[in-house]
Amino acid sequence: MTPERITFIGGGNMASSLIGGLIADGYDPKTLTVSEPDQNKRRALAERFGVHTCADTIEALVGAQTAVLCVKPQVARQVCGEIGSAIAGQGTLLISIMAGVTEASLQAWIGQPVAVVRTMPNTPAMIQSGAIAMHASPEVDGDQRNRAETIMRACGLARWVADEALIDVATAVSGSGPAYFFRLMEAMEQAGIDLGLDPEDARLLTIQTALGAARMAIESDDPPERLRERVTSPGGTTERALTVLAEGGFGPLVEQAIAAARTRATELSRMLAEKP
Repeated sequence: MTPERITFIGGGNMASSLIGGLIADGYDPKTLTVSEPDQNKRRALAERFGVHTCADTIEALVGAQTAVLCVKPQVARQVCGEIGSAIAGQGTLLISIMAGVTEASLQAWIGQPVAVVRTMPNTPAMIQSGAIAMHASPEVDGDQRNRAETIMRACGLARWVADEALIDVATAVSGSGPAYFFRLMEAMEQAGIDLGLDPEDARLLTIQTALGAARMAIESDDPPERLRERVTSPGGTTERALTVLAEGGFGPLVEQAIAAARTRATELSRMLAEKP
């Protein structure tokens, strides 16, 4: 059986993360190709992973069953125009990791309907701990769907959504989500310092607490609500702190923030589609 060939268009951080994850999962580096205009990046990728690299995207796509589009959204229209005939001509599955670029836009720029899987990774994908939402266009068959999921799972958790519009919701929840947790950690650390903790102690205690809470949530069958209740003793310190958060409108504020991020994701998709 001929090994599946995967081409990465763009050799940035997310491409590197996916390549590293795939190799760790047993993929042969010789079946992976990266198209990257920057010579230094090409050299670094070849030395680090043993993958084939080249500057010419069309050359990189020859024989590829899957192409992973890892370029900036601002250049997506140009890149799709360049690779359209190659993608369509050999029935290549196109996986996009670009924020704000719809399946319809990708197909319009390519010039015809092709199999597209749109994904929304987040930054922890760079350490194989990502949360990745996925949606398949109608042209994607079962084998291609499985192939796309296997590739994205190399960077963490991958979940399919039923409607492409839900990618914008996932962008707001998990795509932007790490920043929400970092902001909470930032505030907790500063509060500890203001109340007398050594800065290094405040930082490490906050980070380890976040890690421990996340691990408990992952390893438990109980929802976060139940886990919260378990550590909230009546009349205790946790209850007092949570009361302050509730009185400050913490829950509704988070909902408003995520809704605002979803709205902005939708706006950006529209702007990219309309931009000539």
